Amino acid sequence: MTVSLCVVETNRLGYAYRKKDGNLALDGVNLRIASGEYLLVCGASGSGKSTLCRTFNGLIPHFYGGRMHGEVRVAGKPTSEQSVVGLFEEVGMVFQNPETQLFNSSVAREIAFGLESLGLPRAEIQDRISATAQILNISDLLPRNPQELSGGEQQLVSIAAVLAIGPKLLVLDEPYANLDPVSVRRVRAALKMIHQKGMGVVISEHRLPYTVPDVQRMVVLHQGRIVMDGPPAQLLALDVERFGLELPLPVRAGRRLGLTQLPLDVAALSSLDLISPPPSDLKTVPPDLPPAAAHIVLEAEHVSFELSGAPILRDVSFTLRQGESLAIVGANGAGKTVLLKHLNGLYRPTRGQVRVMGKDTRRVKVSQLARHVGVAFQNPDSQFFKLTVWDEILVGPKALGLYDEAWLRELVKLFRLEPLLQRAPYRLSGGEKKRVAFAAALAHRPAILALDEPTSGQDWHFRSALGNLLAELRAQGQAMLLVTHDLSFAEQHAHRWILLAKGQVVADGSPWRVMADKTAMDRANLEPTDSFRIFSADRLHPYVGGLHPGEMNDA
Repeated sequence: MTVSLCVVETNRLGYAYRKKDGNLALDGVNLRIASGEYLLVCGASGSGKSTLCRTFNGLIPHFYGGRMHGEVRVAGKPTSEQSVVGLFEEVGMVFQNPETQLFNSSVAREIAFGLESLGLPRAEIQDRISATAQILNISDLLPRNPQELSGGEQQLVSIAAVLAIGPKLLVLDEPYANLDPVSVRRVRAALKMIHQKGMGVVISEHRLPYTVPDVQRMVVLHQGRIVMDGPPAQLLALDVERFGLELPLPVRAGRRLGLTQLPLDVAALSSLDLISPPPSDLKTVPPDLPPAAAHIVLEAEHVSFELSGAPILRDVSFTLRQGESLAIVGANGAGKTVLLKHLNGLYRPTRGQVRVMGKDTRRVKVSQLARHVGVAFQNPDSQFFKLTVWDEILVGPKALGLYDEAWLRELVKLFRLEPLLQRAPYRLSGGEKKRVAFAAALAHRPAILALDEPTSGQDWHFRSALGNLLAELRAQGQAMLLVTHDLSFAEQHAHRWILLAKGQVVADGSPWRVMADKTAMDRANLEPTDSFRIFSADRLHPYVGGLHPGEMNDA
């Protein structure tokens, strides 16, 4: 398909938020997005990705204010001369945090809201709701309250609400941040189909494996400027890592093998007639287990839990030892976050027991459990109530009498919070909020650190820094529980996985052992990591000997 008509055009675009430092979030951006184009805007956290996308539908400057110079045109007209409502049918925006977009009593009404504002006939509204729900496979969610859905399900609903309107350009800010791998595949397939039907699609993302195989063009931002622009296969042959981007594993393998045509995904790598195998040092090596004699800090014993009469957890049992890193993995709605909330007493088992440091959580106050369990939830907004970041970090240490200035300053440095200490937590970006939540969870040195989707919205540099911190904490005897869709991160940083499916444990073991259990993975609606798929593939067995080296003793 030939594309020529320009939907969005920026000319020497610069922008600064209303901050005291007045630093430019965008600086001299020139960009043309053609009709029907499929474009990836990528870069490290703070590079300006979300800011740039907010200019496409007039949120900047009409809603955010700040200082803007240069020009943004949509359908040939400056956005400064158009209202946000007037741009509604031209550019549809799906935000990083779906909760900001969901406020109706049912999913069906949520999708209908934008359509009703356009004055469409009732019959057409119903047709669009049904068609959109079918595309995203969420028909079963239509009668449900969006606030009762999992984070990933909420993301699908927010996409559906915008998609149903049928804008000329669909813009998605970190659309895969809260989705499990199967949901990611479903949304990717939907976006590709939408694009094939003529709709333009722009994705703002820093995780390349989910995007580069699909898009036509890749734009890299760094410090508010466009530093690269071109086809993904060409750009990934260059040094994109210096801009905070992590190469997909198949691309890294292709570069190490000296391939002229880089494979962008596992399927492309597997289709090649390789003379040499992928380098074995690209395999993920999970950490060694702590000694079996390590002290047990957490026990879940036959835990079942019901919410509004509906079973959420069913007979869940596991232990967590000092120095152990345990990942709770599963699809959206599997019960992962509900299980996590049992650690600090926010939920109490309907049946069974949860014991923290040997104490039954049903008989211990939440304030007492907080001394032993530090939790950073998926949506940090629910945890913030202080006026500054620094005060937020100090809440736990002051309340528990565990103030350690040196440790707190170390956390501030690690999570790159120095420039943010006097800022209001609510006014930070999604990624910045998560970093504050991590620091606050660790501030009083709890025996158990529980992180809910710790890598969501975070770039490669932060993921690496967080991984290094977790390794240091494990060496010091810190027990960690990770609730995550990011199986690659869990593969690297968890000794053991608990695989949940509809509130039940369907597998318990080392990462590669769990992923090798196809029946359990299918029940959990999950897909193995790229590392597992590459290095356990039948055609590669002569090179790698089957299972991961760390699995040999288990086999």
